[in-house]
Order: sequence, then C-alpha cells, then structure tokens
Amino acid sequence: MTNACGCGSQVDEQQLLIELDKVLDEYQGKEGGLIPALQIAQGLFGYLPDNVLQRVAAAFDKSYSEVAGIVSFYSFFSTQPRGKHLIRVCLGTACYVRGSKKVLDAIKKELSIDVGDTTKDRNFTLEVARCFGACGLAQP
Repeated sequence: MTNACGCGSQVDEQQLLIELDKVLDEYQGKEGGLIPALQIAQGLFGYLPDNVLQRVAAAFDKSYSEVAGIVSFYSFFSTQPRGKHLIRVCLGTACYVRGSKKVLDAIKKELSIDVGDTTKDRNFTLEVARCFGACGLAQP
C-alpha cells in the first residue's frame, strides 16, 4: 500500500493501523472528535476502507452503519481509492446550461472512466459536484 502523502514510499498497512489507533486514542474522548478522526484516517490511507470504518466505529462506540452514513454524507470522504488528481465537474444549473455536461462527457471519454471511477493507473478520479460558487465563471 502506498501512503497518501504523495511521496510514493511504501507503507505497511499494519503501521498505518498503529498510527490510526494513536489518532483514535486521541480523539475518541473529545466532543465532535469523530469527523477529525475520519479526516486523519483518510489522510493516512488515502481513502476509508471498510476495516478502517469498523475500527473507527468501535473506538467511538458507534455502529458501523452510523459511521458509514456520516462518511457517505460528506463528499470529501471516500470509501474508494482516489487517483493522484481529482477532477470535479460542476453540474449546477449555471454550469450545466453553459455546457458542463459536454465537458464531463469529453473527460469520461478521454479517460475511459465514469463518474466515481479512478483510472487504472490511479492518476485520475472523476467526480461531479452541484456548485463551486463560481457560477459567474461558467463559459459557453
């Protein structure tokens, strides 16, 4: 497994789990500690695999489904490995009417992936969003 720092060095999964346990020890007693613990866990692993979600749930005395529900609610969390580069295309109303769907289709075709997928070489992940707050920049 390669760590998420982008440095390309190999990191043993057991070592990552040891680091995760340190984080969980630090955050499990804190009010609102679940989200920061999940963020750090994702930083360690690059995404939130099932075994990590189970470990986090146990540490916070939550059900797996509750933690998984939180992770699925927030778009910055991912349960799938992401590529080195994340491409997000806005499909909000202003961007959509200005052609963002065509941009999305062109990217899908060029990379041979669909929304939510990562290229085989793990260089690119494609996602959509509803608004980046830059509607005035949408170009026809």
